[in-house]
Amino acid sequence: MASPTDQDRLYFKQLLSGRDFAASDVIAQQMRNFAYLIGDRETGDCVVVDPAYAANDLLDALESDGMHLSGVLVSHHHPDHVGGSMMGFELKGLAELLERVSVPVHVNTHEADWVSRITGIPLGDLTSHEHGDKVAVGDVEIELLHTPGHTPGSQCFLLDGRLVAGDTLFLEGCGRTDFPGGNVDDMFRSLQALATLPGDPTVYPGHWYSADPSAPLSVVRASNYVYRASNLDQWRLAMGG
Repeated sequence: MASPTDQDRLYFKQLLSGRDFAASDVIAQQMRNFAYLIGDRETGDCVVVDPAYAANDLLDALESDGMHLSGVLVSHHHPDHVGGSMMGFELKGLAELLERVSVPVHVNTHEADWVSRITGIPLGDLTSHEHGDKVAVGDVEIELLHTPGHTPGSQCFLLDGRLVAGDTLFLEGCGRTDFPGGNVDDMFRSLQALATLPGDPTVYPGHWYSADPSAPLSVVRASNYVYRASNLDQWRLAMGG
């Protein structure tokens, strides 16, 4: 698990698309994505998680707090997380952000090709990672967890008692497995792996699909229907397999 950081030093913001940024974007309003800003207040370093909409809004927000962007963390390749074509609209996402500032874009190695195809960003401009790799943001250490199922290279981010879960685990439900690259069995294994994380981290999902925007993992395990299946056969049956 990621090592603890002084909470006064940790900079962490959960921002809702269509409200906290991209306020006039109808797709952002409809999709209800969360973006996250994670940084070290002492050094000013900051990363953004999943900047699909209004990248300039996100950059302005962190810069107004005295932070500077040092990288991007990508949970997975879908356009509502990184930009690209969606529902007849073109989301500028990562491409727009990189026009303003040149920073590393951290993706799982199994997702790199997908991210490149969706966003148009050259594969060589992406920084690929394996499960368990760590990204340092100042003195804040973020552990990258490979959690396939929603997509082949979906990843979650673990730091200081927080699990930024992308579309792998919501407070109610989990990411769909019927999109290209999705896999029902992989999703079961990923959810079970997250359930065993020590320290009861707070789950911060990729979308606001529940009453609360975050909750302790113990609460999610107890209340989320995805944890009712105790084995793979039960899970396949529950998922229509």
